[in-house]
Amino acid sequence: MSQDHHQRQQHPLIASFLSELSEPSVNLKQDIDHPNYWTSNPSSLLTTSNIHSVSLGTGNRILESLLPALESAESEVIFVTCYWAQSDSLNRISDSLRKLSARNLAASTTSPNKTRVRICFSSSGVWQKLSHPQSRQGKTYSPAEWSKTLGLPTPEELQGIDLQVKSVFLLPISIIHPKFVVVDRKCAFLPSCNVSWEEWLEGCVELSGDVVQQFVKFWEEFWKGVDDLEGLPANAGLEESVTATIPSPSPSSALLTHLSLPTQHQHQQTPTLFLPSPHHRNPNFHPLPFQSPPPPPPTPLNTFLLLAFRSAKHKITIQTPNLTSQPAIEGLLAALERGVDVGITTSEDLQRIEQVVTAGTTTGRCIGDMTRRHGGMVEARRKRLGQDGDGDVEAALPGLGRLSVAYYTPQSGSQSHEGRQAPPAAPTTSAPVADEPVQSHFKLTLIDGEVAVFGSGNLDRASWFTSQELGLAFFGREFVQKFEEEALERVMGLGGRRRVVYQG
Repeated sequence: MSQDHHQRQQHPLIASFLSELSEPSVNLKQDIDHPNYWTSNPSSLLTTSNIHSVSLGTGNRILESLLPALESAESEVIFVTCYWAQSDSLNRISDSLRKLSARNLAASTTSPNKTRVRICFSSSGVWQKLSHPQSRQGKTYSPAEWSKTLGLPTPEELQGIDLQVKSVFLLPISIIHPKFVVVDRKCAFLPSCNVSWEEWLEGCVELSGDVVQQFVKFWEEFWKGVDDLEGLPANAGLEESVTATIPSPSPSSALLTHLSLPTQHQHQQTPTLFLPSPHHRNPNFHPLPFQSPPPPPPTPLNTFLLLAFRSAKHKITIQTPNLTSQPAIEGLLAALERGVDVGITTSEDLQRIEQVVTAGTTTGRCIGDMTRRHGGMVEARRKRLGQDGDGDVEAALPGLGRLSVAYYTPQSGSQSHEGRQAPPAAPTTSAPVADEPVQSHFKLTLIDGEVAVFGSGNLDRASWFTSQELGLAFFGREFVQKFEEEALERVMGLGGRRRVVYQG
């Protein structure tokens, strides 16, 4: 085994994760999942990343910032998202596809080099989901449907690219939720946003290195069609410099922040776990009050997060749109009992209908229950200390972690209803700020200032039990602390976008 492989396993959380994922009982439960290519070799999920940048802003601006990379593609673009809707984002993507096609046509008047573009999504509306083919093969859209059904350019406008658009959605609520973009198999982008109109807070990580092939493998196992079997070689583009050929997102006043890592850090191989979470058609509801909640499917993402909560020593920081996953809540409460501080930022009124449908509850109710239980821990601790006399607090009883819960609040104070910006009221002196997110859709978990998990997964029941998700765990104190201090806190803390509702 190589020295590099040994070094990548030094973090105890990596070793614990690979050990648990290798358990026969876990493998058996994952054998029916799709995809499940890692079950025979869980260590194949261990890789490295070259982290180039992290951006925070509205989804529209996040997608706008990475489109120059799409326009520069030579051989292939893989574009995977969850929701696809008429929006400024879709208009910008369409313009970039036109530019890519025109460039290829201009380069050769005889036989243009057609860049292969594969667009994959899950949802575009209620009727689309109800009428969608119920198979993993999904629906491939004909060129005649590109413009009328999907809002893309016409085939005549895209003669310089080889475009295929495909969707997969499985009833009752098995949505395919990951979002990522891969360009020429040289670089990957991990945005949290959909192609949609919502002005929500989103994030995006720009990556190169070995991790890019993990994205390609994941796409091949789930999305790749029969006409793609003769695709690019698995190592296409790896020998060439990424930054020399593919533009990185550049700082923009339209983004809330853009953290570009120093050049020396971009060339460092950051240990990374690729964390898929396959979809499941059975929600596994236990509707009766006396029934205990079922355990979540032992997907790599679920398994890692629960292990991370159990192994945390000092601090857990959570940013999630919704919080209705009971296993996640129990894991966080157990960490608090061990003396780990937990900070949660979530949304007060985002997608309440979806929460009730997928979880039978809401974030507000779960937050209320969580804070009451933490308050009970505090009260029990106080009573215990009173019974033990005036002895040293920490000696009398093991420390209890502090819990902080905040709701995302836009700087302008503008409100939203069911995740959509409300119609403007009468003019006031505090008009909404341009490109100010009205809700937070960013997903993030930080552990002890040395592990960061980005991706599509929320801490809600849908992400933990039914939706397909994808996360990446990065290991490195330097990167995690730089991101937290110079990006996250700049936007959330110094930006005044947290409204604390519980501090205990």
